[in-house]
Amino acid sequence: MTPDDLRVAGFLDARRALSFLEELPAGQSWVGDLSASADPDQALLQAVRLREADPGLVGALSRDERARRRVCAILGGSQWLGDYVIADPARAAAINEDPGDPREVLYEAVGARTVGRGALVAAREATADDLRAAYRRVLLHLAADDLTSGTPEDIMPSVGARIADLVDATLDAGLALARRDVDPEGSVPFAIIAMGKTGARELNYISDVDVIYVAEAGEDGDERSALEKATRLASATASACSGPGTQAPLWTVDANLRPEGRNGVLVRTIESYRQYWDKWAQTWEFQALLKARACAGDPELGRAFEEAAQPYVWSASAREGFVEAARAMRRRVEDNISRSHASRELKLGRGGLRDVEFTVQLLQLVHGRTDAFLRVRSTLEAISALREGGYIARSDADQLSSCYRFLRALEHRTQLPRMRRNHLIPDKDSDLRVLGRAMDPVRYPDADAIRSAIDDVRADVRALHEDVFYRPIIAATASLSADEASLHAEGARDRLAAIGYRDPAGALIHIAALTQGTSRRAAIQRHLLPVFISWLANGADPDMGLLNFRVLSEDIGESHWYLALLRDSGVAARRLMTMLPNSRWIADALAKRPEAVAWLDDDAELAPREPQRLTREVAALIDRHDDATEAAARVRAVRTRELTRAAMSDLLGGVDPRGHAIADATDAALLGALAIAGREEAERWGSERAHVTFVAMGRYGGRECSYASDADVIALHEPVGGASDSEAAASATAIVNRVKKLLGSATSQLGIVVDLDLRPEGKNGPMSRTIASHEEYAQRWASTWERQAAVRARPIGSSDLDERARALFESMAYREVSESEVRDIRLLKARMENERLPRGSEPARHVKLGPGGLSDVEWTIQLIQMRHGREVEGLRTPSTTRAIAVARDAGLLAAPDAEILLSAWDLATRIRAGNTLATGRMSGVKLDVLPRDSAELSALAAILGYGSGGLTALEEDWLRAARQARNVMERAFWEQQ
Repeated sequence: MTPDDLRVAGFLDARRALSFLEELPAGQSWVGDLSASADPDQALLQAVRLREADPGLVGALSRDERARRRVCAILGGSQWLGDYVIADPARAAAINEDPGDPREVLYEAVGARTVGRGALVAAREATADDLRAAYRRVLLHLAADDLTSGTPEDIMPSVGARIADLVDATLDAGLALARRDVDPEGSVPFAIIAMGKTGARELNYISDVDVIYVAEAGEDGDERSALEKATRLASATASACSGPGTQAPLWTVDANLRPEGRNGVLVRTIESYRQYWDKWAQTWEFQALLKARACAGDPELGRAFEEAAQPYVWSASAREGFVEAARAMRRRVEDNISRSHASRELKLGRGGLRDVEFTVQLLQLVHGRTDAFLRVRSTLEAISALREGGYIARSDADQLSSCYRFLRALEHRTQLPRMRRNHLIPDKDSDLRVLGRAMDPVRYPDADAIRSAIDDVRADVRALHEDVFYRPIIAATASLSADEASLHAEGARDRLAAIGYRDPAGALIHIAALTQGTSRRAAIQRHLLPVFISWLANGADPDMGLLNFRVLSEDIGESHWYLALLRDSGVAARRLMTMLPNSRWIADALAKRPEAVAWLDDDAELAPREPQRLTREVAALIDRHDDATEAAARVRAVRTRELTRAAMSDLLGGVDPRGHAIADATDAALLGALAIAGREEAERWGSERAHVTFVAMGRYGGRECSYASDADVIALHEPVGGASDSEAAASATAIVNRVKKLLGSATSQLGIVVDLDLRPEGKNGPMSRTIASHEEYAQRWASTWERQAAVRARPIGSSDLDERARALFESMAYREVSESEVRDIRLLKARMENERLPRGSEPARHVKLGPGGLSDVEWTIQLIQMRHGREVEGLRTPSTTRAIAVARDAGLLAAPDAEILLSAWDLATRIRAGNTLATGRMSGVKLDVLPRDSAELSALAAILGYGSGGLTALEEDWLRAARQARNVMERAFWEQQ
């Protein structure tokens, strides 16, 4: 064998290794086993030292492949354990001999016998050194099993449990030594309660063993004397494990988790613990009790302690501020880490073990109140229970479990070399290489490989921790009472009625339908619903919201993403529960497009799409669908999708009165329908005969339309391809009529009413005109109101025809206005106020035609635009709000008056949109009226951000805004002083 062969086998100092191998019997037979160890160079050096100490032993190992492999693993994986064996080669036998039950080994080591009520008392001649030697005898075999396993992550749970069992046995044997000297009759009932990792049976090779002690009065009933003896028993037990002796201490027995910490008494009775928990215990102390487990001493007393602690553990999350306190404690732990160690801290640092444990424990404590399956101590068992119960997504649970196994196995490997408490990732490449090889020499052959793996795992853990630990559903569930959280039928009607459900019996039917059965969907909904019920109660109509949620869940509940999104997202569930009790419109929209629920998790998905993006999308859809009906359905679907997106944004943000999303989506749909109809017409005649465009009018022209708005347009065309005027007119008429049919068809997608009644001569005029024809009409016959309507004209395309249309309407709107025309406008406004207000409507509550409503504001600014648009270019805009701002800046409106008009216009626009969203109606006179019905007004108030109880405030705000706007209108429009 050459030095190069040894380098390939993992030896760094190949020449020295070659020399050392010559000192071992059958030296080359050792290479494979040495190479499989964490540090082959160290293993070889230790083997040479072991030969010097006991040549016969090493000779025997050269002939026993299994034994040699296990010994090499110890020598290369732990310098401390190797030195321990070399100091007394007889100890090497323990590496290969199964010791059996640790309790029997430890009890035999101290000569334990049973006295009194079953207490163990050690033999007179037994010492702490006997205890420690027996402990290490068992540990050597355990460590050899671990270090020779193929995948440390897989064996990690078993290793942690075996170490915990060994510690339990050691504490019991240590207590036997203590009883011999303090209470040889076993008169004092005394139990040791394991806490932390010991309690969870997740111990490391070297950990502080966290315990608390409990005792009771003996048969004589003298509690004071019993506690004095018990305190001496506790101290003597700890000393047996970590006090002076020939054998090195095992580990520190830490009782600082007891009430009042280091300042508290060392031992208490169960009743004393109860009094402390009732009066003074802090939140973290109940979290610590989650792991409490009787591990040594009187088993009956230990079980009594566990039973006494359980109610406090599983009611802890109901305490005020529980989740916030848990989060604050986690932040404090991170803040106290030394900056120089923060990036290397495996236990407490970001993405470390504590992130996993805190996350899992929080979920257990919150949901374990009502789900007994979560009441387990082990972190991995808890992750599995949370996964099966639907509290964590399966993928998240699997990833969390995998990361935890990796980090714990890594922690074991960092402690083994020197058998010291250590949670720091090595900073030297040489040490990292050994750590990587200890995990798996194939997967992690060098420092870079293990460093990269650690970084990836910690990043995954931190992401999962932040997602789950800070998820609002956890905080919300913690705030519910136990009855609320468990959805018990008894008392549920009263609770539902108390928080605002008008039909508690009906609500219970919905709840039962959502939660019955053993499916994963039912399990997830059982733990989501308590929070959702409370959130829905904050809306205007909780009953409607719960019904809407049931319908939605029954429709898409089996989709793998839906309930996982509501459970795992930080915002989606709360947003959905905000919309469903307030808006019939969104409930209907989500029933038709349930995938839109996924947008709730991403603010970017709720933002309006750019007009150019919509136009390109529609054009691409038309290109892919030759059938006109199918293509039109796709076009309508795009507009429906964008209206749904706008509605969700409005419901969550309070209705934006100046948003353009609906107008932009309508533009894209009209342009798409024009393209489809134009394609059909060209196919009919063999070539295109007319180019048609639409000019948006009214509120649509100002990009100010709402959910229920018609598309008021005027059609214009020009002949193309050598077509005559009559041929172009015929094709244009066919195209316009086809557009109306394509967009107005009754389907599951929202249609568009394309209204051309504002065209010259109204219903009696041609459907489309050329620019020249329209210009001639405007010059010879157009009425003053048609000039006023031209103020809001906006061609929706970008062709040369559109530009000429824009110039045409600007020339109509902004030529000089005569006094007779001003008089005509005022007379028409007066007639509208007298004739157009629907019969039975309250003028003060009609936000469109009533005093101070939209009509007042828009006619006021349109008159200013017509009068001054020739001189002030900025006034030549179809937008009401932009025109008001320009008029203010130009000194044509006083700043206070402009703000009043804008405020009234904004609120009226929001009320109209809110009425549609609340009721789901897409037509009818009620959409323009501030409701008097309390249920409808409550929903509107909730949507507009007043809260479901802000009815009076909304009414007062509108009446005040309308009154002030009317006063401005009378001065600026009627010119009354």
